[in-house]
Amino acid sequence: MKIQQADKIWRNWSGSQSSAARIYQPSQISELQILVKTHAHIRAVGAGHSFSPLAKTDAVLLNLDQFKGVVVFDQEKTQCTVRAGTRLYDLGKDLAQINQALINQGDIDQQSLAGAISTGTHGTGINLPCISAFVEGFELLTADGELLQCHRQQNADIFQAGRVALGSLGILTKITLQNRPRYKLKEQIRLCPLKEVFAHIDQWKHQHRHIEFWAFLHADQVMLKTLDETDDEIQPRQENWPSEDALLSLCSELTRFIPASNPYLQKLLSVFVKPSCYVDWSSRIFPTPRQTRFNEMEYQLPVDSGLQCLQEVLATLRKQNVPMFFPIEFRYVKGDEIWLSPFYQRDSVSISIHQFYKQDCRAIFDLVEPIFQKYQGRPHWGKLHSMTAASLCDLYPKWDYFMRLRQQLDPQQKWLNPHLQQLFLSE
Repeated sequence: MKIQQADKIWRNWSGSQSSAARIYQPSQISELQILVKTHAHIRAVGAGHSFSPLAKTDAVLLNLDQFKGVVVFDQEKTQCTVRAGTRLYDLGKDLAQINQALINQGDIDQQSLAGAISTGTHGTGINLPCISAFVEGFELLTADGELLQCHRQQNADIFQAGRVALGSLGILTKITLQNRPRYKLKEQIRLCPLKEVFAHIDQWKHQHRHIEFWAFLHADQVMLKTLDETDDEIQPRQENWPSEDALLSLCSELTRFIPASNPYLQKLLSVFVKPSCYVDWSSRIFPTPRQTRFNEMEYQLPVDSGLQCLQEVLATLRKQNVPMFFPIEFRYVKGDEIWLSPFYQRDSVSISIHQFYKQDCRAIFDLVEPIFQKYQGRPHWGKLHSMTAASLCDLYPKWDYFMRLRQQLDPQQKWLNPHLQQLFLSE
C-alpha cells in the first residue's frame, strides 16, 4: 500500500483548505476495504477542486488517484463504467476511443469523476441537468467495508440519494454513466450589452444548446458564450498572447494593490475580449484553461428568479465598491430527481461569485449570500457557503429521507468531518 509522507499537508486547489491528515493512496479495492475497516473517521478526496471544506480532516484522507480508467462499456446503450478516481480530462480521452462522450460538463475538467458526481457539478444548458443525473449506477463501499451495487432496480433508495451525497454514504468506487456518441461543438464568444442580455436571454436560452455569460461590476457589456452542435470542420481554440487567463491574473493583482483601478480596468473589456469562434470535439471545447486561482461561492436559484437576483447582486456589489475584478457567472441547469441535488425538482439559474485567491473573499460573500438566500437559493456543495442543517432542511423536500438513510448506512459517523456535521447535524 502506498502511503504519502505523514508530515505532508494536504491543500485544495485554491489553497483555502488544508489538513494535516494521514494520507493513504490505495491501488486495490482490498486495500481500500482494509483502510475503511480499521479507521474510525475517513474522508475521500479527488482533485481537491472543492472550495468548501468537504475533504478537510485531521483523521484519515484517502486519495483515489489510483482508481482510474474505463472498466467496461456498452456500445449499444452508449454507457460505460468508470473507476471513481478518473479525472474528467482523462475521461474525455478514454471515451473518445470508444466513440462516446459526456452529454454535458462544466468548463473545468480537473475534477475526479466521483468528486464531480458527489457535489452536483454541472455545466450550462436549459435542457441539460448536472452530471450526476447521467449516472445509471454505482458501486459504493460502505462504512463496514461492504460493496453495494446501486441502480434503479437494486438498492434504489441508495441510488437516488447517492448520486449527490458529499461522500457521506460511503466511497464511490465505480460509476456507470449514460453517454452519447462523440460530437462536435461550435463555441462562440462575443461582448454583448448587459441590457440586451436581460431583454433576450429568455429567448436565447432555447436557441442554443449551451449559453452562459459573465457580468462585470463596472462594465455595461458582458462576455456571452454559446455552444452548439455542428458538423463543421474542426477549428481548434487558438492560444492568444497574452492569454485571457494571464490578463485576468494581472488585472486581479492590480485590483488588489490599487482598488481604485478596478472600474477603469473593467471598462477595457473591448480591448481584452475579441469575438471568437472555434469548433472541436466536445471534450476539448467544454473545458477552459484556469490557471488563475480563486475562491468561489455559487447558488442555484429558481429559473424565473435568476435575472432579478443577478440585478440585486450587481447593485449591491457596485454600491459597496468591492475590489473584485472577477466577473459574475450566469448559467442554466435543468432540474432532476436526486434527493440532495441543488437542482432537485427545479430548473435553475446558477450564479457564481469569484474572488482572486490572494484577496479576502468573505467580505464579498457575506454581502451576496443573503441575497441568494432571499430567492430560495440552494448552495453548490463544493463552493463556499455558510448554511447549516437548520436552514438547509427546508430547501430539500427529501432532506429527512436522506438523513435517515445516511444514519442507517453510517451509524458511527465514519464519513462525517466537522463540515458535514455542521451541514447534517447542527440545529
